[in-house]
Amino acid sequence: MRRVLAAARTTAVLAAFLALPALTAPVQAETVTVPALKQFGEPEFKPGFTHFPHANPDAPKGGQITLAAQGSFDSLNPIILRGVTPRTLGLIADSLMVGSGWEMDAAYGSLAESVELPDDKSWAVFHLRKDARWHDGVPVTAGDVVFAWDSIQAHGNPFLKSFLDRVAAVEAVDEHQLKITLKTTGEMKPIIDFATSIAPQPEHWWTANGRDISKTTLEPVLGSGPYRIKTVDPGRSITYERVADWWGRDLPTARGFYNFDSVKVDYYRDDDVMFEAFKAGAYDFRTEHRAQRWTIGYDFPAAKDGRVNRVEVKSDLPLGAQGFRLNTRRAKFADPRVREALGYLFDFEWIQKNILYGQYLRTTSNFPNSDFGAKGPPTPEELALLEPFRAQLPERIFTTPFEPPKTDGSGNNRNNLREAMRLFREAGWELKNGRMTSAKTGEVLSIEFLDGTGALTRVIQPYVEALRKAGIDAVLRVVDTAQFQARTDEFDFDVVVANFNFFTPPGTELRSYFGSAAADVRGSANYAGIKEPAADAMIEKALAAKDLASVQAATRALDRVLLWGFYMVPHWYNPDNWIAYRTTLGFPEKTPKYDLGFRNSGFPEAWWVKP
Repeated sequence: MRRVLAAARTTAVLAAFLALPALTAPVQAETVTVPALKQFGEPEFKPGFTHFPHANPDAPKGGQITLAAQGSFDSLNPIILRGVTPRTLGLIADSLMVGSGWEMDAAYGSLAESVELPDDKSWAVFHLRKDARWHDGVPVTAGDVVFAWDSIQAHGNPFLKSFLDRVAAVEAVDEHQLKITLKTTGEMKPIIDFATSIAPQPEHWWTANGRDISKTTLEPVLGSGPYRIKTVDPGRSITYERVADWWGRDLPTARGFYNFDSVKVDYYRDDDVMFEAFKAGAYDFRTEHRAQRWTIGYDFPAAKDGRVNRVEVKSDLPLGAQGFRLNTRRAKFADPRVREALGYLFDFEWIQKNILYGQYLRTTSNFPNSDFGAKGPPTPEELALLEPFRAQLPERIFTTPFEPPKTDGSGNNRNNLREAMRLFREAGWELKNGRMTSAKTGEVLSIEFLDGTGALTRVIQPYVEALRKAGIDAVLRVVDTAQFQARTDEFDFDVVVANFNFFTPPGTELRSYFGSAAADVRGSANYAGIKEPAADAMIEKALAAKDLASVQAATRALDRVLLWGFYMVPHWYNPDNWIAYRTTLGFPEKTPKYDLGFRNSGFPEAWWVKP
């Protein structure tokens, strides 16, 4: 439930980069070459570290893990917007650097063994490992990264592109040196984003046998990572096999990970069917997102006799803000009073009591479970950022903490209904013959909720009924995965449920989620169509910040602009992570602070099959 639409509709590894002819090696008076990067301060893990704390370097190798995913897939091309790719596709790829999970803003060498950069951070040169190989034995070179960059610039997913938009130029210095030149100076964040988000693509493979990287494909794509694709049953399952002689197996960033010989992912169209399959033993590991199931659903034989175990994992992992995203490209949502009124008609307290089993917290920020969201009244630092836009913003943003409307949970929402009606009237809507009607045009207010899984029907439907009681012609439309992506890519919807995950600290993903420039870009994650100068300014302040406190001031100010703009009817979040697994699986004792140890593929890559 927590993750409905991966707003970051990225692949497991974002993929990509580089272009420009080879030049001579860079020369700079003051440079440093380092094996790790950190935005603020020094990396926690020093040169010579052997493995991350949440990995067991002595973990046994072997066995198979079977996973489950809801929906479908119709492409294995990690670059382009068109098509739905498996989330686990990142298992076949390598990025230049990887995060540790223990720090919010660090990166350690993977494909790149070191990085050279000047004091002003206006450029960086990545030194690629000479022993890196594609699965066919061909060396991974700078040319493969150039090819990926070119492909992304020409055909890439807009969200993927957003991670590159502070890079001005990329040059292949030689086969194993890649230079990026930045549009900014003095900022480490764009270098880290680039290094951890980008993977090369095998030019020799993509340009052979009539292949076309601008199109979808279901042919197993060549990779350089710890796994290769073994078999594909389009839309139904994908199986990976571990590359026993993977070139990166002894890197400290990889030691103790990737222990399963085989990883199989089965796809299910229906969430309930998927859970029944887990009960029957069809797959081995799941993260639970439905409170009802977690509370009373694990009473099946395997859970009772110890073959399945459950655990609640606490972490400081920042969570995405899930909610109903209102498409302001539609004229009916253009007036913020209409959007605010819709918030009054959503009875979270009733849903919490009757559907969520009291297990969730109400989302009151776009950055829940983190220090990046607004708290209490604006601070002096936030006010200083917001002041230039006072004439464009509601006065209460400067004085009043945002709180979603509340009810007593009884289902009797008359006070909020009354306030919603007042807002509708102010915005030019009125009840005529029991239907919410535009006083100016006579249009009846209709709202279609678009859903691509059906997993949230039980919480969307009560909201639909509440809107109907207010005279709104509301309907829930459940479509398949391909239709859902096609319609959201074209912004062909009234309302979707989306969960906007973010990195720590937040970076260029903010432009894709909330920036004006992304609002009209096909396939971007700005589902609400936000075009707000104050939001744009806060995003740029966050990206240009020189210290963590300045990032936090900017994101908190941004949060206030978004919340008081009513672009989302906020849902809920769970600070705990609910995990169920077969007890045939083993796992390390420690969990990283800022993730669950799942990296980018949605399952615990440091786990293993018990001998």
